[in-house]
Amino acid sequence: MYLKTLARLAVHTQLMPVLESGEETLVGGQAVMEGVMMRAPHSYCVAVRKPNGEVVTVESPLPRISDKYPLFRFPILRGIGTLGQAMWLGMQALKFSADAALSDERSNSGEKVEVSSKMMWMNLVVSLAFFIFMYKFVPLFLTSQLEKVFPVVHDRIAFNLVDGMIRMVIFLGFLYAISRLDDIRRVFMYHGAEHKVVFNFESGKPVDIPNAQRFVTWHPRCGTSFLLVVMVISMVVYALLPIDSFAGKFIARIALLPVIVGMSYELIRYAAKRRQGLMALLTAPGLWLQRITTKEPSDDQVAIAITALSGAMALEEKQGGELVIA
Repeated sequence: MYLKTLARLAVHTQLMPVLESGEETLVGGQAVMEGVMMRAPHSYCVAVRKPNGEVVTVESPLPRISDKYPLFRFPILRGIGTLGQAMWLGMQALKFSADAALSDERSNSGEKVEVSSKMMWMNLVVSLAFFIFMYKFVPLFLTSQLEKVFPVVHDRIAFNLVDGMIRMVIFLGFLYAISRLDDIRRVFMYHGAEHKVVFNFESGKPVDIPNAQRFVTWHPRCGTSFLLVVMVISMVVYALLPIDSFAGKFIARIALLPVIVGMSYELIRYAAKRRQGLMALLTAPGLWLQRITTKEPSDDQVAIAITALSGAMALEEKQGGELVIA
């Protein structure tokens, strides 16, 4: 059970950018192991169903990154700060859900088994290394090999177009492959529950299971859409770089990742508030892709998402938080 939970944790960490949604002035959330994390501008709550059926929650104040560090109020930088905070919060939520999954496990000494902070950090480092290898090194290497066979790829624009397409194929293949796993399918169902409840809240209607189930599972502020935008913007930015060596291109892809993340955040943020015309066209592929990363949830899963949202909003109200609804 412990090793299986660690394996699930590793996959969840790799999926975290896909499953996370929301920004610091809006309600958003993230699917975790058998549960959902919901966040408001100044608070968050994680609700998880343990193996014995008991629902456990944890909530805490969440200072906005832009309040603590005014530098992150500026365009581009606010996307970097918001994503950084979201990743940190996502790891906290994942740890809580992993510990809940292990709640019935006992060590040889009879002590409760938990995922240590050291294990979480190791998991994050391995996940980051996997990301850089699969989405930066492998596409660049394969494109460099194709360049030797097809001279047309030597053109800077063509090179980065091929590089970007390979990156997307790897990403889509990875998502489709893991979506076939039963454990991941359940995560995607919780992901769908999170989106339905957020839609329900944004509609102004009472947040309950029947109302939430009327909404679709794909949302414009989802991390799935965000990652797809990141990949598209990457192709444009990389094509503008006057760098031809393999090492130079690889280093530039890593160094420019924060800038590309910030640019992508601004586009998604803008599009979420203007869901018609060109913006709708630009974000449509991300919404289509959510047919893979979200599934129709059960009523029990929607109930978990509502519990998480209720906890976050109750704490938000105690702190006098003011919520802006898109």
